Amino acid sequence: MLGMDHQGQFRRAALELGIPDDEISRFSQHLRLTIRLGGGSGGFPVGQFGGLPRLPVGMNWPSAGNCPLPFVFSVDCGALPRVDGFDLPADGTLLFFLAHEKDHLDDTGRYARVVYVQDGTDTVVAECPDSGIVGEQYDVSATLRAELPPWFGTDEDEDEDEDWDDLSPFQQQLARDLERDVPHLDELRALAHDLWPGGGRAHIGGYVNDEVINDIAEQTLAGREQAGEIVIPMAKWYSHVEKEKHRLTSEWMSLAVFTVDFASAYYTAHFVIRHDDLAAARVDKALCLTTFSD
Repeated sequence: MLGMDHQGQFRRAALELGIPDDEISRFSQHLRLTIRLGGGSGGFPVGQFGGLPRLPVGMNWPSAGNCPLPFVFSVDCGALPRVDGFDLPADGTLLFFLAHEKDHLDDTGRYARVVYVQDGTDTVVAECPDSGIVGEQYDVSATLRAELPPWFGTDEDEDEDEDWDDLSPFQQQLARDLERDVPHLDELRALAHDLWPGGGRAHIGGYVNDEVINDIAEQTLAGREQAGEIVIPMAKWYSHVEKEKHRLTSEWMSLAVFTVDFASAYYTAHFVIRHDDLAAARVDKALCLTTFSD
């Protein structure tokens, strides 16, 4: 979602390209801005990767049983750019902990944790129970990044035919409808990525990963079936899941996505949360799915 300032910036730039106002509005409904975090000396520090976090005095290091969870990064909410529709707390600190290998193999969520520390809380640099899981510390800065739904289209350097085949029939129809209603789709997509480029080691906000929202949709429908609210014929299960995924995109959002390099493999963590839980700082309600690629 775009705030008024960002919406105005995008609209003015698109109008200068000669794109009709109704197309700009249609496109903007799907455009979200995420906060990308990156290292380096440029920019104002908004948090840290690695090292030892500051935790409330008396708080134990987040653990799963006897397994202390590695600290990945923290961000100062008050220092982050504001994004309309992404109701981060106005101040305080978010801290992310994750044992990526264990979380990848375990679906209970016990190996992932988000901690929110309110401003004014007495904190201390925490001592980690296992020094072997403490990563190198460095500051991170924040910039904005444009993000579109997974069915929206592809970047020019990707295989468009392969990406199209990966879409469900429901998503393909959404894409066809958009292409019909927004003839300048390619120009608008390119403009968004020019204004707010990609990159960064971690992203805060934006759309939920397709695999993650698929899991949530299946669990939601299965729960409603068990409760006797609905009955879904097996032959129509897939189409119901696709429609439920589309509905849930307005209810759930990505809290954070980051990749951990480990022994020539990549683990990507997807922390997701409902809009209303984030607005109330109920970050303990966040879910995490860790995917693996080599």
